[in-house]
Amino acid sequence: MGVFTRFGGSINQNVQQPLKAESKIPRENVNSSSVSEEDSNIQEPWYWDPDVDPKLKAEYKKHSHVRSMPLYVTDPKYYDLAELKRQVTLWIPNNNKHPWYDAPATVKVKIKKGVCHLKIEFTLGWPPHGVYEMLTNPRNMNFFSLFDREFRQRLDNESTKVLKKDGPRQITDVKKTLRWKVLGCTIAIPIHLVIDENHQNLTAKYKKKNMSCMKVFEGSWKIKPLYADQERLCKSRSRINDEEYKKCSGGKGRIGSKVTMEQIFQPCTLLNVPPVSWFIRKITIRTIKNLLEDLRQYIINIHKSRAGPIFKYT
Repeated sequence: MGVFTRFGGSINQNVQQPLKAESKIPRENVNSSSVSEEDSNIQEPWYWDPDVDPKLKAEYKKHSHVRSMPLYVTDPKYYDLAELKRQVTLWIPNNNKHPWYDAPATVKVKIKKGVCHLKIEFTLGWPPHGVYEMLTNPRNMNFFSLFDREFRQRLDNESTKVLKKDGPRQITDVKKTLRWKVLGCTIAIPIHLVIDENHQNLTAKYKKKNMSCMKVFEGSWKIKPLYADQERLCKSRSRINDEEYKKCSGGKGRIGSKVTMEQIFQPCTLLNVPPVSWFIRKITIRTIKNLLEDLRQYIINIHKSRAGPIFKYT
């Protein structure tokens, strides 16, 4: 069982916490005292690495911080976990001498009847399930830039509660805090969302549940595999799938991620009046770009690291 404890730790150390509210699906029995106050928002069952020995699992629950546990943000039932771990090793700089460049995200803005529509596209040199982890980030892994001396990120997750679980589909209630600065002052904005996730096709739709400054705030994302070495290692230039790519590349082909996002927002009625609405729109768009740039820089740091992710085997 591999636990990624550094840059690659985002794959194993994060967690989704399905709460079967009014569901017939049974829940695991877990002693709540094994969870620290800091992690009291975590609820079972977690998506553990299926290869973890039950005794070791019990020890983790008693003595370890959640970030160090072999946990996953997406349910391993719906993808090949061994292949994901193998792909992570291919992105380690020492294992591949062919550099990969991820350009900044392209953001197209369209305003119609006071509603701002953003269409966003970007690529990341990291496996799709790892990128999905970064976008959901329920356990505050350090994907985003540190914002102040208290080591708080630009975007923090405060709580995650799964409302419904139906196969690969999962509906989560998420509370986050977004931080930005105006005239040298730090402002913390609470964001309360309901996210409809699909762990099999790596898509998500979200909608505000409570955001005092926004009348409309919703969007979606989807992640598709990007066959980074297809042109170099495979004769075929047409669309292929994971199995064909692995075969034609001799197992050496890296799979990155192509992300498409949609974001729609509109300030609340009292704030949707120029020039206040212009200011809110500008700040919102700039903040979204900054968050995406944080993720891009996180991956760039992985690619620059000489050692890449560190592996522990237990």
